[in-house]
Parts: sequence; structure tokens; C-alpha cells
Amino acid sequence: MSASTAAPAGAGRLSVMQGAALYVGAVLGTGVIALPALAADVAGPASLVAWAALVLLSVPLAATFAALGARYPDAGGVSTYVRNAFGPRAAAVIGWCFYFAVPAGAPAAAMFGGAYVAAAFGGGQVTVIGSAAALMLVVTVANAFGVTVSGRLQLMLAVVLVALLLAAIGASAPHANPANLRPFAPHGWLAVGPAAALLVWSFAGWEAITHLAAEFRRPARDLPLATGIAVCVVGLLYMGVATASVLVLGPAAGQSNAPLAELLARGLGGKVQVLAAAAALLLTLGTMNAYFAGAAKLGAALGRDGALPAWLAAGSRAGDVPRRSLLVVAGLALVALGADVIAGVGPRPLVLLTTGSFVTVYALGTAAALRLLQKRSWARRSAWVALVAVAALCVATGWYLLWPLAMTGCALLYLHVRQRRAANATRHAERHDVSHCVKIR
Repeated sequence: MSASTAAPAGAGRLSVMQGAALYVGAVLGTGVIALPALAADVAGPASLVAWAALVLLSVPLAATFAALGARYPDAGGVSTYVRNAFGPRAAAVIGWCFYFAVPAGAPAAAMFGGAYVAAAFGGGQVTVIGSAAALMLVVTVANAFGVTVSGRLQLMLAVVLVALLLAAIGASAPHANPANLRPFAPHGWLAVGPAAALLVWSFAGWEAITHLAAEFRRPARDLPLATGIAVCVVGLLYMGVATASVLVLGPAAGQSNAPLAELLARGLGGKVQVLAAAAALLLTLGTMNAYFAGAAKLGAALGRDGALPAWLAAGSRAGDVPRRSLLVVAGLALVALGADVIAGVGPRPLVLLTTGSFVTVYALGTAAALRLLQKRSWARRSAWVALVAVAALCVATGWYLLWPLAMTGCALLYLHVRQRRAANATRHAERHDVSHCVKIR
């Protein structure tokens, strides 16, 4: 498939602010309600170094994908870029890595939000799982009505959650204690690497909205503008919450299951679990809404391009709703949630499996940018910086890269079987034609 380099004005319906809100939801998401604690547990105050590094990495990474999305506005997103750069096999691999990462990551995201609900209302694990299932149902229904409805929902969610996060940071700031920065690296400086691997979850999302590029009114202008707004908002809020968690909570930051609730409690006093639960649900809804929308469009594009069954292709065009692909994503996410409950492993392995897939997507996506973007352009220079940084993240991710490797094998096997069936069908048709000609003679 050859994507066009520009989409006509009016082809889509997303505004700049709706697109920025989808970006904020996709990237900010559940990382801010859970990962400050997980990262602090791994690296102590030195986790702030990992946060700062990934905020800086976001700039060239977001710029690279925005440039690609503006030039190739297509529902395939990164899969389309890789197809144009390296061919259909590589495109299928990257498409599978992203598409099947979302059902693996959705239960983890939903359980992060559910933990806050359980802290506010009780019920333990039953509340966590019930809330997670309800969240997945809500975002599935929202996206079933189309990207215009989910985009408006996302804009409202983004405004409210930004206000809540700013309130948590501002209210807790008077309780900050610089002494909590000592010792700065209690587990050694090498612990910054594993902390960064965990935090990739927090910054995954710069590629997610590229699947919706054709849904923007003017992709070439609106997508880079929406990206720039989101980069500024996400970077400031992430660093604000992470820094407040370390300075205000101190050593307790690494032991908290709900660091955002702790910050609100320190700043506002009293029991604020209900407010924290509301913030967590908003963040979780924002993340899952953006990813379900992007993955559903991608699945339809993969069906259209032959990398998944053609039954999924409905909804791949701009303005259409990919309901079949959406139902597959939602169904697989529920299966993954059930498997996690049965295994009792918690969200952390799901987080690392998902980030392993996203790192792979970033690696091939930035490599494709080097072949597709204009030489000596700022976008191509950003792609070089992003590729080097992503290579370092691959090293930090370690064994969890086995998951995208498995997806690679499955994608190539599917293509092989599909091609063999097509070849057999062609040979059968040719024999039938020859036999028919002989009978006529």
C-alpha cells in the first residue's frame, strides 16, 4: 500500500484540542497514578533521573511520529510507515506488536484505576477486578459510537485530570522536604536503568494517535500542533507528580499503592480517597479510550492490508467506525484480565510485557522515519536521536522483549499460511481452467 502524503481538509473530524487531549490521555494515563511509586521502589530518588530522561526522549520521539503522521495520514499508523520503508512483512510484524500489546496492557491500566476505587470504597480484589471490567466496558461503548464521540469525551477528561493533578502538586508542595533526596541513589546508579524500563509504560503513546491521523481535519497542520501541546503538558505534569512524590512522601513513596492519593491527603488533609479514586478513574479512562481507538483503527487497517483476517477491515477508512476490530480488542482484554486474576501475578508483568512491545514499535518506527523523512530536516534529526535512545531502552527492557519476538513469529507464520492458501487457490483455479478448456475442445 502506498499512503498519500497529505489528506484533504475536512476528511476527518478531530480538532487540534481533541487530538491533544487524546495524546495527553494516551501518554499521561495510568503511569502517573502508579509508576512514581514503582520507580521509587526500584531506584529511590534517583528515579527522578529516569523520569527526566524519558521526558527529554519524548521530544524527538513525539516529533518523529508527528512528522510521519502528517506525511502519511493512514489508519495503519506506524505499520503504514514501516510498510512504506521496509515492506509488508515488517509492517505486519509491527502491526501485530502494537495491536496485541493493547489487550495485554489494558487490564494492567484498568487494575491501577481499580486499586484506587478499592482504597476509597473497600471490597479488596473484587472491587479492583470489577472496576477494571467496568472501565473496559465504558471505553468500548464510547469508541463504538465513533472517534468524534470518544474525542469529545477525551477532551473533557483531559481538562478535569490536568486540574486534579495540578491541585495535587500545588497542595502538597508546602510539605516538600529536600532531606528526602538523601541518599539519592540508595540502590546504586545502575538501578536507574530498570526504573526507566518500567517508566516506558508512562511514555508509550506518542505512536498511538498516529492511527487516527486521517481523522484530523487537516493532518499536516493539526497533528504536529496537537503533539506539541501534549508534549508540554505531559512533561510538566509527569515531572511535577514524580518530584512531589519523592520530596513529599520520602521513603514511603516507594511503598505506596496510591501515591496520588497520598499527595492529596498531605496537601488537603483528611481522607481524600474518593477524590483520588475519581482522578485515577479519569486517568485510566483517558488512557484506555485513546488506546482502544488507535488499536481498533489499526486492526481494521491490518485486515485491509492482509496482515489480519479481512473480516476486520470494516472501518479502516477515515470517518468509519472499526467496530469489529474494537470488539476483538475488548474481548482479548477481558480474556487477559481473567488470566491475570487466575494466575494472581498482578499488573507489573503485564506492564513490562506491554512496554517490551512498545519499545519494538518505537525501534522500527524511528528506523522507518530515517528512510521516509526528508534528509537534513529537523524531523529526521529527531528520528536519529530517538533511535539511539530507543536502542538503550531495548537493553533496559531485557527478557520482556521475548513477547514482541513471539508476536513477530506469529505475524510471519500468519503471512506464510495466508500466502500458501492463496497460492493453492490460484493453482486450483488454473487447473480448473485448463480442465474446462480441454472439455470444450
